[in-house]
Amino acid sequence: MSPERRAIHDPVHGAIYPDELEWHLIQSWPMQRLKGIKQLGLVDKVYPGANHTRFEHSVGTMHVAGQIALHLGLDPRDVRRVRAAGLLHDIGHSALSHAVEGVLSRNPEIQPLVADKKVSRHEEFTRDIIISHSFGDEAVGYVEEAFGNAEEFFRDVADIALGRSIPLGQIVSGDLDADRIDFLLRDSHHTGVDLGLVDSDQIIEALTISKGRVVLAGNSDYRSEMSMTAAESMLIARAHHYNALIHHPQVQSIRAMLLAALESALGRLYPEDARSEIVRFFREYADSDLMRFIWESGDDRSRELLQRIKFGRDYPLMARFDHRSLPPGTRMALSTISRNDRIKKLFEDNLGKKQCCLVDISVGSGVPRSMRTEEESFLYDESALAAGLVKSLTRQIALSFFSDSKVDVSLEDIRDQAFKLLSFIRAESYLPIDGLLILFYSLHRILSETFGDRIMVPRIRNITWLYRTVKGLKETGGDLAGLYDYSFHLEYGFPYSEKLFEDIQILVAMGMVYQDLRHYELKGLWLQRYEYMLTSEGFKYAESIAVSYKREVEQIEHRLRMEKHSIPYDRASLLLKRYTGS
Repeated sequence: MSPERRAIHDPVHGAIYPDELEWHLIQSWPMQRLKGIKQLGLVDKVYPGANHTRFEHSVGTMHVAGQIALHLGLDPRDVRRVRAAGLLHDIGHSALSHAVEGVLSRNPEIQPLVADKKVSRHEEFTRDIIISHSFGDEAVGYVEEAFGNAEEFFRDVADIALGRSIPLGQIVSGDLDADRIDFLLRDSHHTGVDLGLVDSDQIIEALTISKGRVVLAGNSDYRSEMSMTAAESMLIARAHHYNALIHHPQVQSIRAMLLAALESALGRLYPEDARSEIVRFFREYADSDLMRFIWESGDDRSRELLQRIKFGRDYPLMARFDHRSLPPGTRMALSTISRNDRIKKLFEDNLGKKQCCLVDISVGSGVPRSMRTEEESFLYDESALAAGLVKSLTRQIALSFFSDSKVDVSLEDIRDQAFKLLSFIRAESYLPIDGLLILFYSLHRILSETFGDRIMVPRIRNITWLYRTVKGLKETGGDLAGLYDYSFHLEYGFPYSEKLFEDIQILVAMGMVYQDLRHYELKGLWLQRYEYMLTSEGFKYAESIAVSYKREVEQIEHRLRMEKHSIPYDRASLLLKRYTGS
């Protein structure tokens, strides 16, 4: 096969030249299926140019992953593993991509089994497909000739594709990875939305390997400044991507319509039949197959929704609430609901039936949680702009109502529905972010003091103390083990949890906790850290939910009193009237 025939002419990266193995993988059925799955689902109904597919994106990710691997000076065999992982990283995506995942996460009873485990996301299908390596005899034979054991090779590739192998996995699935670089460039190219600058060469140049991890290069020099600038540009593009594409009202409307149609069609099947069909969504179906399934299996309402989507008659936006129009307490409740899909379904269904409309609540995601610098600091600690962008991404929340008729919904209706539903959920299960807020509440009760018309509010000086404390509370077992359901690792020299970091940022973005930047000197360098204080709105909200956690609050406060002397905190003096609002 000549090099000219193998060249793939890509509108984003130019000519891409797959090697022998990559060509066999590209020609296999699992990869060719991705040509029928649009990268952005039905966003082309709003942005007509967005017809690019998961196939194009996968080839582009392979190319960028290879560029990063070469820049990092990896062994040629590792470069090939990384390129293969980039090529196959989306191979388990369902038709219509995230719409199916949305239905599965909301309906646990129809989640299919992969390796004897219930799944609702494409990652486990991706891993299973790669490990089973059903890419044809030529591809498997080539792997055995070049790498030896095919099973071992594809298992390594699966771990890299899902980010489970350090540092190789960071190249394909990390905070600044080939996947993000390609989809931001490609989505911008095809939609015509070019709000964030993504310079792939500068971003790749910003990366290096230090102590076995991919980090931002530089050591308190100009190179470190440029590395952070490149990382910041990715965050800016990510934030604009959400605002322009994901949170576009028409996109939200179509997403809500498609989800309702698909959910209704699956609801007409027995759970066992639904699970079997869903497996085909991830392994066999293209977008057109799934649309046909909805048409044939759904009811008249499902077919009406499909017809409206097809002919561009999405339901108009009748009411919309975002972080600017939602009071902090309601915003926090909605944020908690939106990040728990089962609760989200109940909330949207309840409000939708009451208002006779479709309801969609969406939030931002994808904040950098583990990107480090060569100086062993986090990106968001070193860059004030990155920290601001993390907050901007985290605070993005939109509650939208779509209907042909007028919708009469008030903030009181939303608040009442949200608080009533969360109270019901708390009676049967724990919400870890509640536990984090209860910790701040307990610290406030123990460490705050009132003097006349002023109140001294505690400010926790060190976020690593929060990590250690939550880990310690979890390890006490019993009720607190369930409340603080976070996973920790010690790769950075202290207990770290990506989910806990994200939840802290949510509390800050929702106005529950105040985050303040402080500078300090260490070994001749001026560094910065963040301090955390419960806001008055956070205190009121925490006080309202503490009634659901009386036993847990007692246990937390008992532990804190025992360790009071070691808590790193200062106190801020505020007018009592201003802080309490009374």
